[in-house]
Amino acid sequence: MSLKDAAHAVRKNAHAPYSNFLVGAALRTPAGNVYVGCNVENAAYPEGTCAEAGAIAAMVAAGERELAEVYVVADCPVPPPPCGGCRQKLKEFGAGDVKVTMGTLEGLERETTIGDLLPGAFDMDHMERS
Repeated sequence: MSLKDAAHAVRKNAHAPYSNFLVGAALRTPAGNVYVGCNVENAAYPEGTCAEAGAIAAMVAAGERELAEVYVVADCPVPPPPCGGCRQKLKEFGAGDVKVTMGTLEGLERETTIGDLLPGAFDMDHMERS
């Protein structure tokens, strides 16, 4: 199954009773394994979980720590970029050149990289003196 197909499939499982904005994410690791996540809202905002964070959590729970590619999909007029927090989460596990594809249900897609989504990212190097 492609990352696109996996993201579209898991999006249907999203729990979004407040916004009705269902998001699916799928990521591939260098080993070729695919992990998926969907957004899970909570009445106590902002205690919900983004789709990208869910997919990363599944990857880490399985014992992997590196992203090779990411696909995110939602029902919107233009391809949906990850939120700021998810950009930082993607950076934690992926190099700047890791491809991120954002898609809509109508098939519009935009490709970018983690580095382009989060230039000047905060990372472990900033804590060198700690």
